[in-house]
Amino acid sequence: MERALVAIEPTDGTKEFAREAGTLAAGVDAEVVVVHVTTEEEYTARRQAMASMPSGAETYSTDDASEGAAKFARDFAADALADVDVAYETAGYVGEKGAVLLDAAEEHDCDHVFLAGRDRSPTGKALFGDPTQRVLLEFDGPVTVVTA
Repeated sequence: MERALVAIEPTDGTKEFAREAGTLAAGVDAEVVVVHVTTEEEYTARRQAMASMPSGAETYSTDDASEGAAKFARDFAADALADVDVAYETAGYVGEKGAVLLDAAEEHDCDHVFLAGRDRSPTGKALFGDPTQRVLLEFDGPVTVVTA
């Protein structure tokens, strides 16, 4: 491992997950890229919520959502990796998580991906898709998935 992508979410346990991934990367002198993806659904919901505010939704763009995701990743990484001696960078994106994570791994030349998966039934995966499953099947390298 030379550079690992760590996909983060605003959920309990993700900070510990990111800290462990950073510790593993530090142990082999690798770098970490901490990534947060805002889904299209999350973006749309926020845009609609902002439409009812006096400032209006027309001022909330996908660029704003990407910057918000990037800020979340920066703040998250600064906190989660504060006690870990690992070089890291951060990035934020908007889109379908599986596709975005695969693109981000390629963009940042990552050779390992760490994901916090969630338990979903096979039927749920078939009906709604599963970003973790997509990354597992399509990433050309090791993928570490941790579920609660």
